[in-house]
Amino acid sequence: MNVVVSRSDWKASAGTAPFSQPRVAIVHYWLVSMRGGERVLEQMLDLYPQADIFTHVYDPDAVSAKIRAAKVTTSFIDRMPLSKKLYQYYLPLMPMALEELDLSGYDLVISSEAGPSKGVITAPTALHACYCHSPMRYLWDHYHRYKKEANWLARGAMPMMYHRLRAWDVSSSARVDRFAANSRFIRQRIRKVWRREAEVIHPPVETGLFTPSTEIDDYYLWVGQMVPYKRPDLAVDAFNANGLPLLMIGTGGLSKALKAKAGPNIRIIDRLDFAGLVKAYARCRALIMTAEEDFGLTPVEAMASGRPVVGYARGGLLDTVEHGRTGIYFDSHEAESLVDAVEAMEAFLPAFDPRHAVQRAAQFSPHSFGEKFRKFTQLECMAN
Repeated sequence: MNVVVSRSDWKASAGTAPFSQPRVAIVHYWLVSMRGGERVLEQMLDLYPQADIFTHVYDPDAVSAKIRAAKVTTSFIDRMPLSKKLYQYYLPLMPMALEELDLSGYDLVISSEAGPSKGVITAPTALHACYCHSPMRYLWDHYHRYKKEANWLARGAMPMMYHRLRAWDVSSSARVDRFAANSRFIRQRIRKVWRREAEVIHPPVETGLFTPSTEIDDYYLWVGQMVPYKRPDLAVDAFNANGLPLLMIGTGGLSKALKAKAGPNIRIIDRLDFAGLVKAYARCRALIMTAEEDFGLTPVEAMASGRPVVGYARGGLLDTVEHGRTGIYFDSHEAESLVDAVEAMEAFLPAFDPRHAVQRAAQFSPHSFGEKFRKFTQLECMAN
C-alpha cells in the first residue's frame, strides 16, 4: 500500500537539527581507494555537504580531499590488524560492525552498497535510501569463481561463512525504505537476490572533461584492469586474428602474459596520465569493451570524446551505448564474435556522427544524476 509521508511524519530525533536542515549520514562500504563508487560518493557529498560518512575502513591518504573534508566514522573493523590491506578478510564481522554504528540521530541515511553497508540500524523516523552499485558479487553470482580462485583455507571456510552472510544480506535488505540501482542490469539483480524493486539512477560521469578531436588515428582502444572478468584476453585474441592496431591501457595479474601473447599490432601500456587518456579516447577509431560491467564508465567517457564503442551486449552497456547509433554490440565472449563486431564497426564508421555520441554521453552527467538523486532521497516522499 502506498502511503503519503508528510514533512511532519519525518521528525528528527531529540537533539537533532530541525527538518529544514536534516541530519544526513552516508554509509559507504570502505574507503581505501578512489574508484567508481568513491566518485559517486563525492557527488553525494556535493548534494549533501553537511553529511557525515560512516565506513568500515578508512585510509585518508587513499581518498580525495573532498572525502577527507567530511566527518568520517569507522566501524571496529578499522581497528583490526592490517585492516586497510586485508579488510575483505573481515567480511564475516561486517554485519555486526554495521549494526554497532549509532545512526539514531540522523533523519536521512544513504547507504552506498557494493560491499556491506545497507545493514545499519536507523531511527524509526529516518528515511533509509540505498544506492546499489551491485549486490555483493562474492556472495552471489561470482561466488563459485571466487571460491575456485581462493586458497585452500578460504575454500574450506567459505561455504559455512557465506551461507550465513547470504541470509543476513537478504534479511537486511528489509531495513531499506527504497532502493536505487545504477543500471537496469543491477535492478534485475536486486529483484533476483532481494526481491525488492529499485529505481534506476545511472552514476554520474564527468563528461565535461572529455572533448572530441578532429584528428582520428587508426588504433582501437581498450581501457581497464588486466584481470579475468574484464576479459582483456578476448581483445588480444581478436586483434591478433584481425591484425588491426589496438592500444590497451591497464595493469593487473594478466598483464605480463598478455604482453607476451600480443602481436606486433597490439601495444599494451600500464598507464597514461589523464591528459594522455583524454587524447587516447578522442583519437581512437572506437573503444573496445569486453567486460560485463554493472554500469561501466569507459563507454560513456569514449562517447563524450565523440567516439563509438564496440561492446559486449550484457550488463550496463545496454543502458549507455545505442547499437547502430553510438556503437556496435557483440553477443558472445568468443574472439570470432568480437572480430565480426570490429568488421561491422569498420562498415559503420563512415556514417557515424560524433555528435550523437556526445549527446548520448551527456545524459549521464553529474547534473542529471543530481536531479534524480535529490528526488530519490527527499524526505517528503511516497513510502511503501
